[in-house]
Amino acid sequence: MLSWILTFLIVALIAGLLGFTGIAGAAAGIAQILFFIFLVLLVISLLAAALRGRPPV
Repeated sequence: MLSWILTFLIVALIAGLLGFTGIAGAAAGIAQILFFIFLVLLVISLLAAALRGRPPV
């Protein structure tokens, strides 16, 4: 999922440099949404591992 975030971030930066502000804004928004989804899944994964008693990998 981090690769998708970086891909959309790079697309947003390139589009912004070329003057395509609509595409840059959309790509940056998608990257931001994916980043927060990744954070939520990371926290859920860490909590689930802690509740099961397994050490984090």
